[in-house]
Amino acid sequence: MTDEQKPHVVAVRKNGDGDIIKLKLSDGNEVDYLVAQRLAEQGMIENVQVFKGRGGDIHLRSIPDGDPSNNLDNMPLF
Repeated sequence: MTDEQKPHVVAVRKNGDGDIIKLKLSDGNEVDYLVAQRLAEQGMIENVQVFKGRGGDIHLRSIPDGDPSNNLDNMPLF
């Protein structure tokens, strides 16, 4: 799958604590956070990556590019 075919995140859903719990992709699919992590590990979502936090937990983030508008926390809500 080429990068042009990979979906990218267009919006997020957050819980009452402000944590991202679901992501809406450009292909119309809505995926839970853990599913999005697995897809990102497989290279199936454009412009996101997983990383290990200080506590050892795995997290999902936008690939750093200096543009805060495409950070997951700054995405539109759905």
